[in-house]
Amino acid sequence: MQLDSLSVSLRQALGEIRLAVFDVDGVLTDGRLNFLADGREVKSFHTLDGFGIKQLHRCGIETALITGRRSPQVEQRAEALTITYLRQGREDKRAALDEIWQISPHDAATTAYIGDDLPDLPAIRACGFGASVPNGHPLVRQEADWCSRAAGGRGAAREFCELILAAQGKLDAIYAEYR
Repeated sequence: MQLDSLSVSLRQALGEIRLAVFDVDGVLTDGRLNFLADGREVKSFHTLDGFGIKQLHRCGIETALITGRRSPQVEQRAEALTITYLRQGREDKRAALDEIWQISPHDAATTAYIGDDLPDLPAIRACGFGASVPNGHPLVRQEADWCSRAAGGRGAAREFCELILAAQGKLDAIYAEYR
């Protein structure tokens, strides 16, 4: 876990997180758009990421997906993972985040956001903790507080989840259940 490489202030910020927000394309997927011959879009999600999200829920941390595209697969995945807040078709990720803050007990200080591209940057900047992925846009990686080792769609979201849980002292208990 990359927790030791973070400053004390970033570890403290992670300790306050009660809402984890994920971009979809490029974070929960590898960012490629795949279409069937009839025009339907197909997305692939990694099970590692889903398990990490479930562990956040077990530890009392709510989750949100904010995506610029609309997809029935995203809705199905959000439902399967019991994602708390889903915002699709939202190019202005910061405005979607503000909407979530208005209807929830969360604010910037209690929110972590992970994204990969320029539309995610205002949301990353607005949150108590902002993250990116190694295959993200260079400016996003530069401005994020942390960057996963795994690429988007290949376990990056799981690392993000485990970083939050480690900072809150909850990850070792989860691991202990499987030893």
